[in-house]
Amino acid sequence: MRRAGGPRAWALTGIGALALFLAVRVLTSEAPLDPPAALSDFLTLSISVFVESLPFVVLGTLLSIVVQIWLPDGMLERFLPRIPVLRRAALSLLGILLPVCECGNVPLARGLMVRGFTVAEALTFLLAAPILNPVTILTTYHAFGWDSGILVARIVGGFVIANLIGWWISTHPRQQDLLTPGFEASCRHDHGAGGTRMQRSAQAFLSETGALLPALAIGSAIAGAIQLGAPRDLLIALGSHPLWSVLALLALAFVVAICSNVDSFFILSLSSTFTPGSIVAFLLFGAMMDIKMVALLRTTFTGRAIAMLIAAVALGSLCIGWGLNLVA
Repeated sequence: MRRAGGPRAWALTGIGALALFLAVRVLTSEAPLDPPAALSDFLTLSISVFVESLPFVVLGTLLSIVVQIWLPDGMLERFLPRIPVLRRAALSLLGILLPVCECGNVPLARGLMVRGFTVAEALTFLLAAPILNPVTILTTYHAFGWDSGILVARIVGGFVIANLIGWWISTHPRQQDLLTPGFEASCRHDHGAGGTRMQRSAQAFLSETGALLPALAIGSAIAGAIQLGAPRDLLIALGSHPLWSVLALLALAFVVAICSNVDSFFILSLSSTFTPGSIVAFLLFGAMMDIKMVALLRTTFTGRAIAMLIAAVALGSLCIGWGLNLVA
């Protein structure tokens, strides 16, 4: 079976990203486009996103291999509740033990599904773990402190959104239909055969990085392209409105694609311009769903499933952010 998203698809996506960059830059810039400077800025932004995310993808891949191959059968499952809602809640808290950002959690979630966990369970972990991990909690605390309420809203909001979406996905009659055919086939493969554990680990590492690194590169390129053309003056102008400020920062979070472990320091510079609810929405949505994350998810989930996830996470983040602005 041919893998979805082969070299031709990635090449077309890359060309599309560059075309999008040029179009947005030309339409939103008052000054004439300087191709050498624009290309330099594009490469700088794209490479920075890629380099920032790469260590977490590699770490997540290694953790995924541990889960798939090295953990004894039934060991992880034995410590989890049997009741589905409690099982998903426990998985969403697993991020406390794994200081990995959203990029690194994709291969780990893939490993959970290969091991036999349901799509709903893996997604609950995938969405919650970038927020409910010690590094993200610590950096958010250092940026905003405890009294602002932003840290509490981020932790509680991340847990609630992840578990609500996990419950929603659990009601799907055929959760496997949300997966790409290639990945669904790998979940049915017998991972206990085919050589020693070291050999299987090496094969799994090559397979995972071969699937995820091209996606990360394309996602980083798209993020760099849109960052360069995004009309940030307009975003800042919307900063004081209770609803539009939230929508503006949801868009910004999707575009800038900053690692959840450090995004608090990025948005701190806008905290005097934007409402607290919009800051929380940025910290929730960006940690769960951004451009490079979508590219990584495409290695595992169908386009329709990803669109559903984006809409659900955006709606949850919007409701929490807007609600905080209304009661503030």
